[in-house]
Amino acid sequence: MKGDRVEIVIDAGGTPRTYEVVATRAGRRIEITTGRGVVEVTEVTRAGTPVRTARFMSNRVLALVEHPADDRGPDTG
Repeated sequence: MKGDRVEIVIDAGGTPRTYEVVATRAGRRIEITTGRGVVEVTEVTRAGTPVRTARFMSNRVLALVEHPADDRGPDTG
């Protein structure tokens, strides 16, 4: 599902910072987990192997926006 991406907005001491995690290749997806005060955004392969991980303290996360891949495929006209 190339095209999955997540935007994370963080409070960085007065000014918000935006980070983006994107599924870089076809077949990869983005998974989000929360627990013990940490938000973890991971790009994983079809088999479930993590490729990249971003971790943020949950009390600093202002917004987490998911942009799923378009399931329709390319436009056919």
